[in-house]
Amino acid sequence: MWALRALRAAGRGGAWLSRAVRGCRPPRAALLPPPPHPERALAAVRGGLGCSEGREGGGGGSRADGQRSRADGEEEPKDAEEEEDEEELLRRDPLLPAGTQRVCLVHPEVKWGPGKTQGTRAEWQVAEARALVCTLDGWLVVDTMVVRTTTPDKKLIFGRGTLEQLTERIRGSPEITSVFLNVERLATPTKKDLEAAWRVPVFDRFTVVLHIFRCNARTKEARLQVALAELPLLRSHVKSNVAHLGGRGRSSRYTMGSGPRREDVDASLGHCSAHCGHHADSPLGLSFSGIRGRPGESFLQLQQRLLRDREAKIQKALERLRCKRRLLGQQRRRKEFPVVSVVGYTNCGKTTLIKALTGDAAIQPRNQLFATLDITAHAGRLPSALTVLYMDTIGFLSQLPHSLVESFSATLQDVAHSDLIVHVRDVSHPETELQKASVLSALWGLGLPDALLESMVEVHNKVDLVPGYTPAEPDVLAVSALLGLGLDELMARVEDAVLRATGRRTLTLRVRLAGPQLSWLHQEATVQAVDVIPEAGAADVKVIISDSAYGRFRKLFPG
Repeated sequence: MWALRALRAAGRGGAWLSRAVRGCRPPRAALLPPPPHPERALAAVRGGLGCSEGREGGGGGSRADGQRSRADGEEEPKDAEEEEDEEELLRRDPLLPAGTQRVCLVHPEVKWGPGKTQGTRAEWQVAEARALVCTLDGWLVVDTMVVRTTTPDKKLIFGRGTLEQLTERIRGSPEITSVFLNVERLATPTKKDLEAAWRVPVFDRFTVVLHIFRCNARTKEARLQVALAELPLLRSHVKSNVAHLGGRGRSSRYTMGSGPRREDVDASLGHCSAHCGHHADSPLGLSFSGIRGRPGESFLQLQQRLLRDREAKIQKALERLRCKRRLLGQQRRRKEFPVVSVVGYTNCGKTTLIKALTGDAAIQPRNQLFATLDITAHAGRLPSALTVLYMDTIGFLSQLPHSLVESFSATLQDVAHSDLIVHVRDVSHPETELQKASVLSALWGLGLPDALLESMVEVHNKVDLVPGYTPAEPDVLAVSALLGLGLDELMARVEDAVLRATGRRTLTLRVRLAGPQLSWLHQEATVQAVDVIPEAGAADVKVIISDSAYGRFRKLFPG
């Protein structure tokens, strides 16, 4: 019950996605023998849990075009028009400028009031923000400023005197080419005013994270989820663009469906290009070619209608993919492969741990935020020779915008279909308790079954960085995925929990050597030992078998 109480205490906070782990040594060669049917296990689960092939988390992986692998050879042919619509939805320009950027990181430190972040220090918030910037190719932080403010809700965030000092310092540093303001979201007027004052582009946390999501999304579902998450940003720019036109787009009406004036379109798109990092011909991913306004429709209304249509198409495409995943999930459950979901905060070592548990040398963890946005599957064996599937989930990161949380919640809902959750924590991190609270808060928000939350196994990773470390909590396992410490105890704990969660039991069954029983058991259960009795033409077979599989065995082979 400890996990359930902790989850309820954590509330419904805003922890969310990322996955980044240290590079790791190859696992010990003798740690685990290869699973008997890893390809069968992975084929059963890829589509069923909406996951991609089990290498993507390490930088290899699923096809860049986002197409899913088929499971059991079943995939309905997609309508050509639907395929074309989806590809159009995924055609977008970069949110951030290409090339090298020398960034000034500005962190507003709220000293009191409702805007103050509880339970964490500014230095760790700055460290996380720096990691975000360094995730972008060619971007580096050349200056960092932690600036106190008592007016975070005002238009320009800082007081007049503080803003003047910031402006003087930024303008006086010619090496600075952009500013990353470590706030969740900047209103468009605030962004414009700060860019005018500082004379360099200004980016907020939402824009940077969304750009990283775009770059790292591999499957079509992940790319569509990113497209859905960016709609609030596009809507805010639409309103800003119309205001920039001096209200012409707001009040101008087009008669008999004549469509918007070309000069209005050009002015709006060009203005968005200057402030969004998009090309002027298609800044919002919206094509005006052949678009005609409805009678009495203003330019603003036209743009808003196009965005509503875009949202409806994205939701429809996502629902098609989710229906397919639900169908394949039923196939996976019929095959009865136990699923262990590995969750945790960014850089806690999830991928490194899965690599150590499975012995899969193809997994290559990367020290990079949001290295993948898709659940990935990795087959491994427990000490009893039972094959399990470890699901490397999207990681968690605090202070992410609500639209990103909502867009990717459906992906993490797949955790609800697992048999066991392993929560990995980085105990070497100074704010490990806050990270734990963030993860538990996010899991609680997914509405997972109580039984799944209560059986969750907590693993304290990176103990090699904390000499003499011993967990204070009962039933917590201390490991070093990098060095292979504590993995035997972890696998034993996982095996015990999986057997209890899936209703499996160990039986010794006598079968005839001349019949198909032994072959059937190898296919449908986990055979641990075969003791041949030659004089009887039979064998005693020790197996781990589920109740449903045992029922089928008795029905097929009575007597």
